[in-house]
Amino acid sequence: MARTRFLAFAILSFLTVVAGQLRPLPALAGGLSGDLFALGIASRLHTDRNSTAKVSTDFGHMVEAAPEAVLHPATPADIAALIRFSASSPAPFPVAPRGQGHSWRGQALAPGGVVVDMRSMGRGHRARINVSAADAEPYVDAGGEQLWADVLRATLKHGLAPRVWTDYLRLTVGGTLSNAGIGGQAFRHGPQIANVQELDVVTGTGEMMTCSRDKNSDLFFAALGGLGQFGVITRARIRLEPAPKRVRWVRLAYSDVVTFTKDQQLLISGHASEAGFDYVEGQVQLNRSLTEGSKSTPFFSTVDINKLAGLASRTGSSAIYYIEGAMYYNEDDGASIDQKMGVMLEQLSFEPGFVFMKDVTYVQFLDRVSEEERVLRSASVWEVPHPWLNLFIPRSRILDFDAHVFKDILGDANPAGVILMYPMNKIKWDDRMTAMTPANEDVFYTVGLLWSALSVEDVERLEKLNDSVLTFCDKASIGCKQYLPHFTSQDGWRQHFGSKWGKITKLKAKYDPHNILSPGQRIFRSPADAASIAVA
Repeated sequence: MARTRFLAFAILSFLTVVAGQLRPLPALAGGLSGDLFALGIASRLHTDRNSTAKVSTDFGHMVEAAPEAVLHPATPADIAALIRFSASSPAPFPVAPRGQGHSWRGQALAPGGVVVDMRSMGRGHRARINVSAADAEPYVDAGGEQLWADVLRATLKHGLAPRVWTDYLRLTVGGTLSNAGIGGQAFRHGPQIANVQELDVVTGTGEMMTCSRDKNSDLFFAALGGLGQFGVITRARIRLEPAPKRVRWVRLAYSDVVTFTKDQQLLISGHASEAGFDYVEGQVQLNRSLTEGSKSTPFFSTVDINKLAGLASRTGSSAIYYIEGAMYYNEDDGASIDQKMGVMLEQLSFEPGFVFMKDVTYVQFLDRVSEEERVLRSASVWEVPHPWLNLFIPRSRILDFDAHVFKDILGDANPAGVILMYPMNKIKWDDRMTAMTPANEDVFYTVGLLWSALSVEDVERLEKLNDSVLTFCDKASIGCKQYLPHFTSQDGWRQHFGSKWGKITKLKAKYDPHNILSPGQRIFRSPADAASIAVA
């Protein structure tokens, strides 16, 4: 992922980055009503500075907003009681659920209000993950506070697993479902939100509702990918499939983007997608990151990195592209998986001799980012500012994007981080859900610029790079949509949601009429607007 070998010098300077970049916000006038502390949940409300400081920023470390209190609920009913109190108050206060706090622009923040520590419901409550394996279509009921890593452990005991995974497993079920939940299996099964059968949601009026495609369907489709705007997801019923035991994991190197994207699109199309890889992603590595970055990674050895740098030098390419693929199998399928992999590779046009392959367990593959996390934490560069930019790019414009972004805007850059680039099939997404994808194309690419800022100067520099990318996309009419979106005005949000905006505002008025929930992204104006989030 990010460079780690020479980052130690940045650690001390980074310790001042947060203090220097994030401005503290004033509390809402008058603070919280004393009547709140007369409720039955009073013992679960913490107002001490240590508690509120822990939830005043998120993984992005780009914004800061201090709540007045933190609720540690034991049950969803505790969350409902809090929201009902706020909704019925003369001055409703913000409420934001927080799982792992892995948002990066304030979704999990509640300026002047109450942050709900969702993880409190998962401590000592094993019944919050229930697997139904005997059904014709097996499923798992998982609390919104549960980590996907724990869902994996529970379902594997039954020989089952969810079909779609984000790259990082230490995220909560409710957290990823409030965005979409994408990963290398999405080309075949859609995002995580497309694999949900039922939800329990606490709305912005404090009502506890069960919803599905057939019951309270407007709330079901609104909450999935809804950025926390319509309710707090407290339970999700997720479809399961038989879990494999092992994974043949491969990375294929390309120096030419046309060949790279052509092969990626082949892998997710029709028969090839059913008979080939079970997982398809891709990465872009800029030239300078090969020559000046880390000399080894959890996947690539020093020899591999040198070989890739030599490929870039020999071909004159400004970047090296990788297809990352995986085939699932069981122990008794060893011979057939070799044959299957061989047939698949024969159809692709990667650089000869640039096949990098590993054989790992299914759990090792799904939890692969934990090793990168361990490396970054050991260098004290995990909890740094993350000025990320995630875009969905129409297939028809991906080569234009590559030419102007990777070869021009980022052509001489060497940012710490990783660049993801892989295609998905739009037909696997349900347009009734709130999550947005590019219009009028059957295939679109996700491009993730997952930067890490290692100094004060890096924050500003990377933000400028992101702005340049967005400016190009706007001027060139690329037609992209942001994933994990961030806008500084309601006009920006209105343009993002496009034709869905009218429906979204009506649903907001129905399920959160006081604009209480998850105000950190400033999608809707709320009573907490005076305490809006400070932007780095």
